[in-house]
Amino acid sequence: MTAKDIDTHATSTAAVEVRVEGDVDEEAVAYLREKVDAVLGRTGLPAVSGAVRVARAVAHHAARPWSAGAELVVGNTLVVVHAQEATAHELADRLQDRLRSQVNRVLHHKEEARRSATPPPWRGGRADSGRE
Repeated sequence: MTAKDIDTHATSTAAVEVRVEGDVDEEAVAYLREKVDAVLGRTGLPAVSGAVRVARAVAHHAARPWSAGAELVVGNTLVVVHAQEATAHELADRLQDRLRSQVNRVLHHKEEARRSATPPPWRGGRADSGRE
């Protein structure tokens, strides 16, 4: 693959770019951008940066010629998502589902860490043993 095969586009989410490899039409790229922006454009999400790569295989006999990979940093957590499908729309939908799942996991993990921030009893925290 040469540099001429890669076309880089910036999404409306400023720090996330979409890289295209191979024979990918603008309609497919626009649909993928919509799906990625739907996940990353929600409120309460920490800063996101990274790239989404979408490629179409040259081999016509491939069962799932469309592939995508996203490597994003959400807050300070790396999120990596991969997908392969038969069509560009199925690929964008699958990527959106997996990306939403991973982003939700990052946010949920962050909330759990915040909840457990109380020090344990042996470090001066409150001991709730159920006895009064």
